[in-house]
Amino acid sequence: MLLQNDYSLRVFAPSDIESVVNINRVCLPENYAPYFFLDTFNSSPQTFIVAESQGHIVGYIMCRIEHGFSDVRKLHFAKKGHVISVAVMPEFRRRSIGSGLVEGALSALARLSADECFLEVRVSNDAAIDLYRKLSFEITRTIARYYYDGSDAYVMTRII
Repeated sequence: MLLQNDYSLRVFAPSDIESVVNINRVCLPENYAPYFFLDTFNSSPQTFIVAESQGHIVGYIMCRIEHGFSDVRKLHFAKKGHVISVAVMPEFRRRSIGSGLVEGALSALARLSADECFLEVRVSNDAAIDLYRKLSFEITRTIARYYYDGSDAYVMTRII
């Protein structure tokens, strides 16, 4: 367990599913069924991390390993970490929990020998884009109408 400020990070456990599903529903317009979280955990357990504060789960990040062409090095096949979802409860934001979760996932992806990490973010989500830029992610492309409501997404990528 890694202590940082007033929160700690640890690997998700299946018993955390109710809390994580609740955070997803409160924080994000894209909601996943519990089986999707569990399936993602089973495929890459080290990269599904929760943040705890005051005895409660207040945030999570879930990732998986994929293989495909690099978004950074053209025509290069890469082992890529994909940040599927990251969220922190509103009352716990601005405490470095989001950056701690991303850094924890990047460390786990590095231990799994991933070459790079990518994620999708709404083009209108300035706070998240700023956070990812501070963590050395760069916008590598745009996906038109990526989200269910028709919003575009940036793909942001960084070398690990």
